[in-house]
Amino acid sequence: MTATARESGPRWLADLNVTVPPTGQVEFGAGVIHRLPAAIEAVGRRRAFVVTDRGLRAAGVLDRVLHVLTATGVEYDVFEDVQPNPSTATVMSGAAQARGFGPAAVVALGGGSAMDAAKGIALLAATSGSADEFDDSVEPDQPGLPVIAIPTTAGTGAETNGFGVIEDTARRRKVYIGHSSVRPRIAVLDPELTIGVPAPVTAATGVDALVHGIESLSSRGANPISMAYAAQAVRMVSGWLPAAVDDGGDLEARAQLILGAHLAGQALTISGLGLVHGIAHALTAHTGTPHGVALAAVLREVMEFNQDAAGPAYAAVAGATGATGSDPVRAAITTVDNLLERVRIRKPLRKLGCDQDLLSPIATAALADPVTANTPRMPSQDEVLSILRSVY
Repeated sequence: MTATARESGPRWLADLNVTVPPTGQVEFGAGVIHRLPAAIEAVGRRRAFVVTDRGLRAAGVLDRVLHVLTATGVEYDVFEDVQPNPSTATVMSGAAQARGFGPAAVVALGGGSAMDAAKGIALLAATSGSADEFDDSVEPDQPGLPVIAIPTTAGTGAETNGFGVIEDTARRRKVYIGHSSVRPRIAVLDPELTIGVPAPVTAATGVDALVHGIESLSSRGANPISMAYAAQAVRMVSGWLPAAVDDGGDLEARAQLILGAHLAGQALTISGLGLVHGIAHALTAHTGTPHGVALAAVLREVMEFNQDAAGPAYAAVAGATGATGSDPVRAAITTVDNLLERVRIRKPLRKLGCDQDLLSPIATAALADPVTANTPRMPSQDEVLSILRSVY
């Protein structure tokens, strides 16, 4: 290889210095929920504080988990007041209940909302202070309670990291709360628990995982390790999401999705995300739009905005999705957009409860969101407004 060839490519061999967060133990496969008691023992506890939402009790999923605990004599308490986009008030309420229950493993059961809330609860139950005072830059006075994550949707990958995205309702913005001590020590990925998730929820959570992969590939923080996770995640999620949306009982599709979402979570934990998530966080905070639906609303337009700065990343997306054409970047954008149409998730902002007078504050909040700092092409306020108006 000539010196010119070496110098023209990435200089990872010469100057890559990557700190990869330690991954937790992963239990994956149909029926692995039965390993939960052993997981609780493995983190040094004998009791479980389960954090979930009322929908999972109604669906019978919570009862399946509690039956496993009861059958093995594990004492438990349940906090099931987690709502979509959990608030700081919810986290404080759960932490107070967890303190009252005493030393336990916090078992996060549900989608991203339950897992995000559980991390905040695990942290605040063991420390002083309030959810309003903590973010992921504040060092707690002692570690949080150990967390075990059981995702029941295939999307957020929240079982891979130690931070949660919480709604500050007073200031109408997302805040980040977390610490390395509440990164789930064990993730129980049982696709049987995702069987029967409604098609719209499957589509929304699957798009979240897909965007995690795409933005991890194009992030300023991307490196060969995160890119390997992200490319495989995009391949699995894009390939299996339509089947899972079409048939909620397809166990193979569900298994591929939950593992793909986990890999995407591993990627974003290393690389960070970008503008699609920055806008989606702001849109959700101002309108209550489900996270995956908010992502789908602007994904194509942000990819088009970024295409000149993210060419190699989008070429990798093309390869992972099987997109073909003389221009791999355009092929990737078109293929991703066609997938959104295929799973019937893409909607204009005007149909998501977004009034025109919200566009400016959404743009401001998107630029202020920490995830946006990793986007490959940093936009101005006017450029974000232009993206929002184009999808209105």
